[in-house]
Amino acid sequence: MVYLIDASVFVFRAWYSIPADMTDPEHNPVNALYGFSRFLGDFLEELRPERVAVAFDENRSASCVRTAIYPAYKANREPAPPELKLQFARCRAVARALGLADCADSAFEADDLIATLAARARAAGHRVTILSRDKDLAQVLQPGDVLWDYPSGRRIGYEDVPAVYGVRAEQIADFLALTGDAVDNIRGVRGIGPKTAAALLGHFASIDALYANLDAVARLKIRAAPALPEKLRHHRRDVDVALQLTRVRYDAPVFDDPDALLRRPPDLEGLGGLYDVAGFGESLRRQARRLAQA
Repeated sequence: MVYLIDASVFVFRAWYSIPADMTDPEHNPVNALYGFSRFLGDFLEELRPERVAVAFDENRSASCVRTAIYPAYKANREPAPPELKLQFARCRAVARALGLADCADSAFEADDLIATLAARARAAGHRVTILSRDKDLAQVLQPGDVLWDYPSGRRIGYEDVPAVYGVRAEQIADFLALTGDAVDNIRGVRGIGPKTAAALLGHFASIDALYANLDAVARLKIRAAPALPEKLRHHRRDVDVALQLTRVRYDAPVFDDPDALLRRPPDLEGLGGLYDVAGFGESLRRQARRLAQA
């Protein structure tokens, strides 16, 4: 099993759940760093995984593949505050010191890095578990894979995706392209919500199949079905753009060799230095020593 960690989910969770008055000796917040370090340590102690990679998001730039397609992509989001950006860099250093492979790229998002790593892991004969609560990553799943929201313990296997999201794993990107995604500032088809999108994809395997059979849509037993073909025609360009945004990429620059994901022993000296700068006590250090002895 290869474990792929969506770092941002856990960094932001710690940022919002741990009080910001946890600071280092220089009075910089370290709440996200502490929570992320604790999560990684607990995960490693519980699972003792052999192969792990941690994927980080970098600041979006003009070179970002999705911003190049649609400049307004995620433009509705406030940028991360400087004090959190500093913690992201420290979180990546902790992951590396714990002996984990880490990756990030300014042109690709963590989802793309995870998708590419998953494809290469499966090609090498491994199943994949993705640690995230991001529904977008459900599209990466194949039989035997799992999307795991580690804090809640909720595991979604490939076969569970339809019951959870209303469509098959292979249709997640199409589903989001039809409904739009307000979180990422992606426009869909006005008037098509999750129920209608799921119903359409229950009849048609993909957006391509849907548009190839628009005349048949009006005859479906779906609410307001007669009006749907014209809506879909009118928003065809929006859907095409949205699909380029919602589909994960499988060509991100990541490790070529799956064995690069083999977990290394923790660098206790390096971790100690990082924890000293953060002003952390003994708890995380003891945990790191236990991991080194395992």
